[in-house]
Amino acid sequence: MHTDHDVKILNALIETVIDSADGYTQAAKEASNSRFTAIFERRGAERQELTTRLQAKVRALGATPEDDGTLLAGAHRMFLNLRNSMSSDDITIVDQVEAGEDHIKHKFEDAQLDREVSPATKADIDEAYVIVKAGHDEIRDLKHALHATA
Repeated sequence: MHTDHDVKILNALIETVIDSADGYTQAAKEASNSRFTAIFERRGAERQELTTRLQAKVRALGATPEDDGTLLAGAHRMFLNLRNSMSSDDITIVDQVEAGEDHIKHKFEDAQLDREVSPATKADIDEAYVIVKAGHDEIRDLKHALHATA
């Protein structure tokens, strides 16, 4: 019972983390400030590593892990690409990255509150959340600093 639900929750988180890594890759390409590019590349690599770790947890449960992001995120990225092609300043990019960070943080918080996941999977989610929360907080602080000086 726990295994199927655990796999479902972990795979949903994997999709979100893949979306996040893709978002960081796109943001790194769009940013004009090398400081932002470095932050986005570092966070993107971190999310790719997190994806690999979560996929290993799903395999350990005897299931097949997700290996692609969500269709909705793909559509959202296409919209952002169109929007950013018209107005691609670093503040806009950081704002969009921060919105993505809010989304992934909430997905992990929801998973932490799921009472049906096994204790082992809850521990895996909690461990991954530490990484997600650190990324969220860094980008949130960057956004606030940018808006304070704009």
